[in-house]
Amino acid sequence: NSELFTLTYGALVTQLCKDYENDEDVNKQLDKMGYNIGVRLIEDFLARSNVGRCHDFRETADVIAKIAFKMYLGITPSITNWSPGGDEFSLILENNPLVDFVELPDNHSSLIYSNLLCGVLRGALEMVQMAVDVKFVQDTLKGDSVTEIRMKFIRRIEDNLPAGEE
Repeated sequence: NSELFTLTYGALVTQLCKDYENDEDVNKQLDKMGYNIGVRLIEDFLARSNVGRCHDFRETADVIAKIAFKMYLGITPSITNWSPGGDEFSLILENNPLVDFVELPDNHSSLIYSNLLCGVLRGALEMVQMAVDVKFVQDTLKGDSVTEIRMKFIRRIEDNLPAGEE
């Protein structure tokens, strides 16, 4: 199942590289596709995981790393590099299943191959009223020893619910 996903994802990225002129446009498309997946995936995640509302960003980080990544990708990234204010952290992926069987061609050195994950995280968290910035800062495909996703809390999104409803 995961191998099929990995190979299908590789075919998707290959097609995007053919359809768009530069890596930056491919990166934007991967983020956009991931965002749309995240917006929908959060409902499945909440239903299957029985996780309640997180009280702070640290709890959110734990849920993402220990439950969501495990549930959908079969891995558990480590959480490191917290900012002093507690509004920013890194997810370290020792093994990124999306890059199995992948080598980046020299002419795609600025491609962020797994950028779909950033969009998924951003879209899912937006649906639970958290605006975040998500980006790759290290990538094993580019010679780094680990893959690192940096997440920064921007703000809580206020609901526009009628008075008296929660």
